[in-house]
Amino acid sequence: ITVHIYKDMPMDIDDRIPIVALSRREDPRDVLVLPKGMHEIDFRKPIGCSSLRRKVQFQLIYPNSIIEPIRGNVLTRLDKLDRGNFSALVLAYAGLKRLGLEERISRIFSTDEILPAACQGIIAVQARKDFDVSFLSNFNDEDSWDISIAERSFIRTLNGGCSSPAAAYANIQGDQILLTGFIV
Repeated sequence: ITVHIYKDMPMDIDDRIPIVALSRREDPRDVLVLPKGMHEIDFRKPIGCSSLRRKVQFQLIYPNSIIEPIRGNVLTRLDKLDRGNFSALVLAYAGLKRLGLEERISRIFSTDEILPAACQGIIAVQARKDFDVSFLSNFNDEDSWDISIAERSFIRTLNGGCSSPAAAYANIQGDQILLTGFIV
């Protein structure tokens, strides 16, 4: 088996290695992270953000901000932030929470402010088609399946993905799924 952050997976999944289980969704919102000891954004320095989706929405909230791409894993990005290369970062809440770094969060954006990426906060497990995955039954979350089908269908239908700013956020209300999305 392989384990992936579902939002980063391609839309087309090889039939020989299907998605076989999805985690319960962690908080899908995006967050603002400031350098250690800082309490507000210094707009003289760039904001580190490599997501076009986040960039477009962040600049609606902070129109005078300068966004520059930042690469590396979360710890590398935080190190670049703390060394003074950036005045802030925009990251996924789920990633920071899973790493036990929630204390670094300065602001949590509502889904009305920054709509999350499709499947943000969901972990996907992929396995060979003939592999027995019954041991994943307690891990697998049915609500995440329903949410991910809706969100990924929205992105796929509009030809969105990594190259264009697109977002889709679904939540289950009773026996219905409410989907909010956008594409630029």
